Amino acid sequence: MSIHSQDTTAAPNILFILADDLGWADLGVYGASDFATPNLDRLAAQGVRFTQAYANSAVCSATRIALITGRYQYRLPAGLEEPIARSDIGLPPEHPTLPSLLREAGYDTALIGKWHLGKPPTYGPLKSGYDRFFGNIGGALDYFTHKPGVGAQVPRDLWEGDVPVERTGYYTNILGDEASAYVRAREDEKKPFFLSLHFTAPHWPWEGPGDEAVSREITDLFHYDGGNLAKYGELVEALDAAVGQVLAALDETGQADNTLVVFTSDNGGERFSKTWPFTGQKTELLEGGLRVPTLLRWPARVRPQVQAQVTITADWLPTLLAAAQVWPHPDYPSDGENILPVLEGQVGEHPRTLYWRYKANAQRAVRSGNWKYLKINDNEFLFDVVADPQERANLRHRHPEVFDTLKRQWDAWNAELLPIGASNFTHGVTPDIQADRYAPDRDQRQLPPSLKSA
Repeated sequence: MSIHSQDTTAAPNILFILADDLGWADLGVYGASDFATPNLDRLAAQGVRFTQAYANSAVCSATRIALITGRYQYRLPAGLEEPIARSDIGLPPEHPTLPSLLREAGYDTALIGKWHLGKPPTYGPLKSGYDRFFGNIGGALDYFTHKPGVGAQVPRDLWEGDVPVERTGYYTNILGDEASAYVRAREDEKKPFFLSLHFTAPHWPWEGPGDEAVSREITDLFHYDGGNLAKYGELVEALDAAVGQVLAALDETGQADNTLVVFTSDNGGERFSKTWPFTGQKTELLEGGLRVPTLLRWPARVRPQVQAQVTITADWLPTLLAAAQVWPHPDYPSDGENILPVLEGQVGEHPRTLYWRYKANAQRAVRSGNWKYLKINDNEFLFDVVADPQERANLRHRHPEVFDTLKRQWDAWNAELLPIGASNFTHGVTPDIQADRYAPDRDQRQLPPSLKSA
């Protein structure tokens, strides 16, 4: 079946920028105070700043599955794995994706940066809708040597298409250079473009732009003894500068007005991130592990605003397709919602019901309206996350009818999805977020420290 555009002449360019492990308050406009993010703050002032945007998962690959398919990741085996380390698991090439649907509608499509949705030769960006690819296949790599993380079979994880390549320099800067060159090359093209710019920053290893000598001494990219708040700030500031470079290329080539730019993160922050006013972090279904800074700019159609509409990663496929006047594939309906009418003021903000699960510590969560049901092992909670964003006041006994309803809704949703399967969630997780933090012999057993006083 051919998926086509209604009016390619009016189609916007789309630039989707994804940070890796960026915390809720790691941008100045969201509350960062230890380092500066002037380019992203400017982007926020020029467009939409979301205050209730969620990632589809508290971990990386699962959210990326939802982003590219527009569906709950648990509908696919690859969405059950984190990290994706097995060679037989990945995003099926036959599954329609955001880039494949846009490509069929006449877009030039490119991924610059992180893939992490399955290994070649069975899986890869060029098999899932991208015309061009430059970046890393796996989940992390050294910022200078470009050597990969655990389990990789190559000396460095840097590719151009299907061919391994070598580049000199700091990876965040390289991605900024590549993306800027791509934008400039599209200046006189008649086809619109869809550019996925997926940084690894500020994911570990904890290396700033001046740490090339240090990087050559690191034998384990996790380097549990590395990093500090100042170093983390260097990673985020480098990310901000690279984004600013690409936005400048849009301005200088006259493409900014009709380019829809989105900036967000794949999950909540990790060790050095700021997640205030939330608690929790990456791998946890607390707000700090799920809420992500999210910005959108489209001068031709969307006025600047602060937007309280609840949204989730899976919304981007139907929203961006709608902006491009492209129909989704009828056999693969999205679990997300087109939020463009809200942004354009055609409809008002409205409640959403969103679901999560994570096999680490049997976590499950539902957000419905202002209510959130949360379960961690045998501990269950009901929070009003608008009145109580820190998730401190457990209201399950004050509102048992709401608590029971959300539990039943989660069970019904979960029954439609693939079973979780065997657990390997501790692989690649830093010690401060390992499962032993929920050990049963602790006071108020099986609770993360952030909930022990709840």
